[in-house]
Amino acid sequence: MCVFTRSRAARIAASVVIAGGLLVGTSGCVFITPTATLNYYDPSDGVGATIGKVRVLNMLGIINEEGTAINLVTVLHNNGSITNVNIQFEEDGEKTTVTKPLRGGETLNLGTTPDDDTIVITGSDVEAGGLIPVYVQYGEEPGEELMVPVLEATGAYEDLAPAR
Repeated sequence: MCVFTRSRAARIAASVVIAGGLLVGTSGCVFITPTATLNYYDPSDGVGATIGKVRVLNMLGIINEEGTAINLVTVLHNNGSITNVNIQFEEDGEKTTVTKPLRGGETLNLGTTPDDDTIVITGSDVEAGGLIPVYVQYGEEPGEELMVPVLEATGAYEDLAPAR
């Protein structure tokens, strides 16, 4: 009778060890893998940044069919007070800065529809599929250089290509 008890206890212990091994083996990755939702990314075609109280949302370039001009498309939102946002890029081998006033709480659309105010970059050697460096800054805040993707004017962006 003593043999039966040891054998039963051994089977129960073995079952517990196997069940524990299966549980850890099938869910153990959760304990060592970083959570992907904590990684910052832009869920869009463009890039974004937060510079002080100003947010740059979905900045991208739409190039015309001839490849001679790029419409810089973005949305700027100011969570702070009145300021001027400086957008700098290279045009014909020289730095060009465009300054846009942005009131506190205001959202400014640049080039997102054919009727919006636009920033057109000419004289760039960037082609569709490439990246164009754009520096965004305001006030005393240090700015940030964004590597902005340049896309062809197809699909949703068909009406946003610059005329030049």
